[in-house]
Amino acid sequence: MKGKNEQRAGLLYGIGAYGMWGLVPLFWPLLEPSGAVEILAHRMVWSLGVVGIALLVLRRWAWIGELLRQPRRLGLIAIAAAVISVNWGLYIWSVNNGHVVEASLGYFINPLVTIAMGVLLLGERLRPAQWAAVTTGFAAVLVLAIGYGQPPWISLVLAFSFATYGLAKKKVNMGGLESLAAETAVLFVPALGFLLWLGASGDATFLSGGAGHGALLAATGLVTAIPLVCFGAAAIRVPLSVLGLLQYLAPVFQFALGILYFHEAMPPERWAGFALVWVALILLTWDALRTARRTRAEALRLAVRAAEAAAPAATASASDPDASTPVK
Repeated sequence: MKGKNEQRAGLLYGIGAYGMWGLVPLFWPLLEPSGAVEILAHRMVWSLGVVGIALLVLRRWAWIGELLRQPRRLGLIAIAAAVISVNWGLYIWSVNNGHVVEASLGYFINPLVTIAMGVLLLGERLRPAQWAAVTTGFAAVLVLAIGYGQPPWISLVLAFSFATYGLAKKKVNMGGLESLAAETAVLFVPALGFLLWLGASGDATFLSGGAGHGALLAATGLVTAIPLVCFGAAAIRVPLSVLGLLQYLAPVFQFALGILYFHEAMPPERWAGFALVWVALILLTWDALRTARRTRAEALRLAVRAAEAAAPAATASASDPDASTPVK
């Protein structure tokens, strides 16, 4: 019963995390007239404050000394911080400049880019269904490029930056709160320096926009940290296959907001490109679920065989008292 409750709670945490990430396009326009770079700098500064308080409450500080003694991991943290700043900044700019649908495409194709990077950089081998999904995704980008008259740069930069971020995080192998604290610590000084310079030049909106606007800019820390905390709670309670399915909630919500709320155009060629991407994701999801099911079935067969092999030995030991008597 406890296991079912844990899984149910994990599912709710996962839906909450990806739901918040999917609805975040509603938040960024509230921060205007702040520009994307100013919003990004505030997000970096306030995120460190929120995560620092969380770590203080949880008393999770031991990892800092260990990290400082590992230059390679520090370098990976710096790479992760750099690419996620590109991702965050471009996403904020996209939402506030009428490109929500194109931004959502970036997160739709991100799993395909991650797989492609695994092949090119890590030497991973793909199953036939994965090859079909990646090829279909590539065809979708071509269709969209023809429709736009140029490659969908926003989508591609978002997808590749987030995939690179994921690769760096995989190599660092740290918890969600800890890694975000380390990344924002790397970004804190340049972000704070930029905000101070902006204030000295008279272009900052933190104070000039009023108390309400300043509070919204400070809330960027909560907007960043709360979904991450929910994601971490989900990750330890539900299987990765479930998280893999939930990850599509965010771009689905973003796509729906782009069309229904922000009223962005969807010409036929854009629908065709998105349709191909969705076909690729269906192939990818089907293959992942089939592989997970086969893995579980194989593990069950091995467990049954091990139990069957152990049963005769146990029976023989029980029927021969001398077999279990130690030699003196």
